[in-house]
This record gives sequence, structure tokens and C-alpha cells, in this order.
Amino acid sequence: MFDAPQPMIPEILALHGKWRRTKAAIVSASGETSWGAFASAVNRVANGLRALGIKPGDRVGIVMSNAVETVEATFGVLRAGAVAVPLNVSVSDAAAEAMLADAGVAAVIATEDQAARLEPMLPRLGSLVTRGAIRAGGPAGPWQDFAAFKAQAEDVWTGAPPEASAPCNIIYSSGTTGMPKGIVHTHERRLAWAYDMAIALRYHGGGRTLATLGLYSNISWAAMLCTFVAGGTLVLHKSFDAAAALRAIETYRVTHTAMVPLQYQRLVEHANFPRADKSSMQAMMSCGSPLPMALKEKLFASFGCGVIELYGLTEGLITTLDPEDAPGRMASVGRPMQGTDIRIIDEDGREAAAGEAGEIVGRGRITMPGYWNRPDATREATWTDEHGRAWLRTGDIGRLDGEGFLTIVDRKKDMILSGGQNIYPADIEAVLLSHEAVSECAVIGVPHETWGETPLAIVVPRGRCEADALKEWVNARIGKQQRVSAVAFRDALPRNANGKILKRELRRDYAG
Repeated sequence: MFDAPQPMIPEILALHGKWRRTKAAIVSASGETSWGAFASAVNRVANGLRALGIKPGDRVGIVMSNAVETVEATFGVLRAGAVAVPLNVSVSDAAAEAMLADAGVAAVIATEDQAARLEPMLPRLGSLVTRGAIRAGGPAGPWQDFAAFKAQAEDVWTGAPPEASAPCNIIYSSGTTGMPKGIVHTHERRLAWAYDMAIALRYHGGGRTLATLGLYSNISWAAMLCTFVAGGTLVLHKSFDAAAALRAIETYRVTHTAMVPLQYQRLVEHANFPRADKSSMQAMMSCGSPLPMALKEKLFASFGCGVIELYGLTEGLITTLDPEDAPGRMASVGRPMQGTDIRIIDEDGREAAAGEAGEIVGRGRITMPGYWNRPDATREATWTDEHGRAWLRTGDIGRLDGEGFLTIVDRKKDMILSGGQNIYPADIEAVLLSHEAVSECAVIGVPHETWGETPLAIVVPRGRCEADALKEWVNARIGKQQRVSAVAFRDALPRNANGKILKRELRRDYAG
């Protein structure tokens, strides 16, 4: 019998370097990187890490802005059998240090713009350190120059492939509902995740994917891994700019992208949007936060491919609404991705009937094995069915229709309990967003002497608007028990790097 072990992601990329050697793997502001050059750079990073003493299973922090070096570092870590720990570069210094310490990193790789903030942490972390400096002229302080680090290493990897069940990466949660937790993915589950997602999002070897979110985000990992396992090309931007994104779509004939709703909103509002050539787009994914109905309809009207709305957790549950299924179901986030199963359960853990709201739980081959060093959090996120099988608890409230299409009702922790009635903020927010003077909004529960909690609407206005008039308008269009007690205006809503509204901050701000 032929010996045919399943190649993991590093081996797949190495094979692309062999058979797609001259094809572009990455296009960025610094030029084009072929698959051959990319595979060679990945090997050099892996060999350099091995020379530093990095062993399989060691964690390596990646604190890097978007650049070709960031991609090389990420996959070089995986090639070495180490565990990539990409950090959100927008978090505070204290949060970054806490995450690096929690992961127990043995090395840190940083871009030049991030190195200065990390330097005071290094003695406390006790880490080996390398520096990925995009424009470095040479080493500085405790750091090595990334280009020199690569140049002194061999471009052929002779190490063993990673174990399928070994950790591949630790991605820290966004922290929208509390302290971030390290989400572990193994090599085999990450590969399954990439394969299943690539099918659901219609990736292929001729694809050119625009990536504008930070490469620490699991949304960017979706775009990156789906593109790379298919042997396509990643069109990498340092950050999101609507004009630059529209130019890239035209110039590079971009076929795929993954963005959050806020980015799509900025895109369609840009003056160049109506006349930009968008005909190359074949599949667009929206995720990270709910896609407002008006925006979803605008995307369907503006792009021949429509948009695939994805609901999912980094922990490993995904549903998608295919464009073909969207007509008549625009409020839905679709059905489970192939290989994934979901249920809706009530407060007692019983499966809810079609149309009934309850917590969404899921299981499948892409689900994380657990949180890093947090067995308590893993237990809290686990629901066990009648057969003793473990399901991932999402903390989200949803309902399934008779055909199995999922609609998100709200976050369980965002639910407002007023006078014994469950109030879901998303229902009120959907009505508010239909008002022409409302640009953005969030509804939270605030303390009330009689009802326990009462809904407060926090609005970013688009134009002139009176709070009392808006309150009267929305209350006339929602149920009596849903009526907001007040409307508060703000210039902006607090969001994380993926555009998700941080309601815990709003609850803190308006607690009084």
C-alpha cells in the first residue's frame, strides 16, 4: 500500500513553491513575491528559528503590521513546528504583554513600528527575540534585522513535518464580552477549516484575494489560508482604505475578499464606488458583526456575485448564506458549513423547535480542542448532548426556520431582562437603522428601579435629529415591552479591530 500521509499547511505551501514557482503568491506595496520566493523565505525563517533554539511546540509571538514579512514569519513559525501567536496590534501595551505572557512565548517577531512598544516587555517575558523590520537598516537594541535573519539561514527545510494533532496557532479572542482567551487550533483542524471554508467561499487556484484587515485576525486567516491552500494570490494592503481597495480591485482584477460590514459601508459610500470596475469579483465574504439589511441589499445590487454573509466563531462554528439562497432570506446567516452541525437549545438544554429562539451550539471537525491554559473556560463553553458528545456553546441566541436557515437574534450576554421579559437589542437596532438620520446604533440594558433593566438606544446620527423625536419614532414601531427609555447621541461607537461594537464599554459608560 502506498504511504500517503496527509500533508499539513506548511507542506502544501512548499509544494506550491515547487510546482507554481513563478506564479505570484503575494502582491503588496513592496512588489510581487512568487511562490518560489515565498516558499524559500518560509524555509529560511523556519531554519533561523531552529538555530535560535525554537523547538516544535514552542510559542512564537507575532506582533506585526501587514507586510510580506508578516506572512513569511507566520508560515515560517508553522514550518518550524512552533505555534504562531498573532496579536492584535491595536490592543494596549498591558494587554499585549498579558497575552504574550499567557502564551509563554519563546520568541517574538515584530515589525519596526511595533518593536519600540514591545522592548520594555522583553526582560519581563524572558524571551528570545527576532525583529521583522520592514525598512530596517540594521539591528537595533536587542533586536535582529529580519532580512539579515533570513539571509543567514538555509532556504531548504530538512526538519520533520508538524504533527497533525499538534497546536498550530493560538488566536486571542476579541474580548467583546470579557477578558480575551487564547483559542487553540491544531494543524489538522486548521487544514480542515481552510479546506471547508475554501469550498464554502468558492476559492480556486486562479483567485486573487484582497486582504485589508490585520493578519492577526481570524477573518484575515480565512482569506489567507483559503487563498494559499488553493494556490492563489494574496493582494495584501497594510490597512483598509476605501479608495485603495477600489483601485486594487480594478488593477489586480481581484476575485475574492473578506471584510467586516464597516469596511463594506465605507466602500459603498466612497465617491469612486459607482464608477469603479468591480466586474472581476467572484465571491465576497462579510463577517465579524451583523450585516445591516440596507447594506446587504446594496452589495447585491452593486456586485454580480452578491455577498456571502458568514456567521461564525474563531472557536470553530460557521454558517454561510449563499447568494443563491439569499432572496427572501436576507435576514438569515444561512446554514451550517459542510461538516458542521448546529442546534438551538433552550435554557434547560433541550433542543428547541423550529422558529423558537435559543442558544446556538455546534460541533464539527473544525472546532477548537479548547482554550489555552483555561480548562475552566473550555468547560463553560461545552454543552454535552444525549449521546455524550461535546458541542461548542456560542453564547449567541438564534432561531432555525423549517428549512434549516439560521437567524441571529442576539448575544446571550447582551439580552436585556426587563420586567421578566427577554428583550433582544438586535430587534430594536434593526428598526433604528432604517431611520434616515441614524448612521450607527447600539441598544443596551441600563438599570431601572421598577423593571430591573430598560433599553437605552445609543445613536451615531447621520444628520440633524432630535433625541425625543427619534425615541417616539422607534417606540411606535416596536413592541410595548421593547420600548427604549431614552436615546443618547455619540460621535462614534467603541469597536474592536474587526468592527464589532464593544457593548461592555457602553454599559460601563452609561451605567448611571
